[in-house]
Amino acid sequence: MMNGSQSESVSAEAFLAMGRSVLASQPFSALIGAELHALSPGSVDLQLPLTAQLKQQDGFAHGGIVSYMADNALTFAGGTALRVPVVTSEFKINYVRPALGERLVARAKAVHTGSSQAVCTCEVFMVNGGVEKLRALAQGTIATLPDASRKPV
Repeated sequence: MMNGSQSESVSAEAFLAMGRSVLASQPFSALIGAELHALSPGSVDLQLPLTAQLKQQDGFAHGGIVSYMADNALTFAGGTALRVPVVTSEFKINYVRPALGERLVARAKAVHTGSSQAVCTCEVFMVNGGVEKLRALAQGTIATLPDASRKPV
């Protein structure tokens, strides 16, 4: 991620391109076909076409896929708010309805940013026939990675 002064001079298109590059570098995200549709500091729109390989036996999006969408969206929101490399420290998800449709959309935003962590919220929608319906809600804490020069204890 960029520091605050760098990101202020970067265009919205360049910021989105940077985010897409980060997403493309994640092997699992590339494997399942995740797409970054919008990105700004502290806010993200992550989407995923729902293919047969991502469904469970009843035809719904597998819960792990819905959870992945929330986790990754939370991390992008927190990382762009903190503007440093981050990881998910914890998150909670509520599945409100089975996800059956064409595409998953996860929209997350940072609601509080401190010096070393951000608390973020996420809504996961299923799109079917152009209509979005809420399928899950999540909240998470995104933490800065330790300084690379430090050795783990």
